[in-house]
Amino acid sequence: MRTRHQPGRVQGRAVLSLTDDLDELQASVLRSLSSRTRLRFIHALATGPCEVHDLADALGLSQTATSQHLAALRSAGIVEASRDGRAVVYRLSDPELAVACDLFRAVLVRRLAYLGDLAANSEETGRFARLAVAGGSHQ
Repeated sequence: MRTRHQPGRVQGRAVLSLTDDLDELQASVLRSLSSRTRLRFIHALATGPCEVHDLADALGLSQTATSQHLAALRSAGIVEASRDGRAVVYRLSDPELAVACDLFRAVLVRRLAYLGDLAANSEETGRFARLAVAGGSHQ
């Protein structure tokens, strides 16, 4: 038998829908950052607002390529643009974006260190195993 009021069911669906929407938005933003060049924009803009020509010079890109990357980052909501006279100045839409990139980079560095330790231990274990086998065949 169905009850007329089921606490949390409608709210649960709303929360699930919000979570799905946030997941999709996060995936979209991360796709926008899936380029090494665009990550370099985040790091460059973390130091403060820049004009297109300054970013192009700093990143070694043409102004056309720089503008195209900035347009994609702007449409994803990652950067914002404002006019300063004739110049257009770009900045991160939220400074925490640089913090998030730095945090993920730190996770990758720890992961690489862990994998390096595993490889070193594996090589050491393999060397001892080869010595044991070689030593056992001489007996």
